[in-house]
This record gives sequence, C-alpha cells and structure tokens, in this order.
Amino acid sequence: MTSGSGRSLLELIDGADERGLAAAGLACLDRCLPLLASDGGDALRPVWAAVARGDGAAWGEATAKALVELDAARTDGAEGVRAMLATAPPAWTVEALRTWAGACSVTALVLHGRFDAAGVPDGLVERCRAGDADGAGPLLAGELRRQQAVLESAAHGPTGLRRARELSVEGGRVLRAVVSRRARTA
Repeated sequence: MTSGSGRSLLELIDGADERGLAAAGLACLDRCLPLLASDGGDALRPVWAAVARGDGAAWGEATAKALVELDAARTDGAEGVRAMLATAPPAWTVEALRTWAGACSVTALVLHGRFDAAGVPDGLVERCRAGDADGAGPLLAGELRRQQAVLESAAHGPTGLRRARELSVEGGRVLRAVVSRRARTA
C-alpha cells in the first residue's frame, strides 16, 4: 500500500521540508494524544501555529510549553506519546526535524498497531513505512494512510496544514473511541 502519489512513507519523509516534517511529527503526536490526555489538544495549538508560520523560534517555545502542560497528565502506558513531545527538536532544521518526524512515525504506528486485534508482527511497521502494508490491521493501516496524507498535504502550505490538522483530529477520535471501547470491555 502506497500513498496516492505512489511514494512510500519513507520517501515522503525524505522529501519533506522543515514545515512538512514538523507537521508530520506533530500530527503523529496529536493523533496519539488521547493515550496521554483526554483533552490535551489545546496544548498543541500554539505548536501548530508555529508550524503554520514556519517560525523556528516560536516552535521551540511552543513545544517546551506544551511539554510542561502535558507532563502533568500522567497516564500509565503513555510513555511513547510523552516521548514524542519530549524529543521534539528545539532547532528548526531539516535534519533534526526529519529524525524527529521519523521517530514519531514509528511510535504512532506501533501504538496504533498495539490496538489492532492481531497485534503487530516483528518488522511490520518498517515494511509499512517502506510501502508494503500486507498484514497490517485496520488501525495500523489507517494510521499509515493518515501519515502519508499529512506529508502530502503539508507540502501545500497553510491550506495543506489545515488538512493535516483535520486528519489529526479525525485520527485522534478514532484512537479515543478504540481506547474507550477497550476500557469498557476490560
């Protein structure tokens, strides 16, 4: 399974600019936020605004502030989500953002795969990122599609960032519903 452009997630990350990479990592974090805080989305608004402006100084300040706000939300099992924000690079450079976006991508795919009924066999996340999603459950496959769509949308400036944010909100709702359903049946 590849994106509409035929490029794998790895290729999209490799070809993205600073804004696209920041949006990709932030969108992964935003979609996984229900695992950390049920209403933490407001903490990320200033970070999204910094991405929209392409403002590296505001990016560093906003990510640091969001980390403080969300760090108060102590939820068991949310270490991966907290780590996504904690490792956000303060520097607005393509190299630092590419490394971070790649790590966020893996974390988000693993977290989503954990909620698929069949689980995630070894190597599946990397195969999905390389363009082969055979064997991916519905949550993992959906997260993969959203990551690809975010990277493709972010390449279109502020209008594309609105679409990236919409995809993140949608993905967060899906994960929140799955977590809620699991909690009711546990």
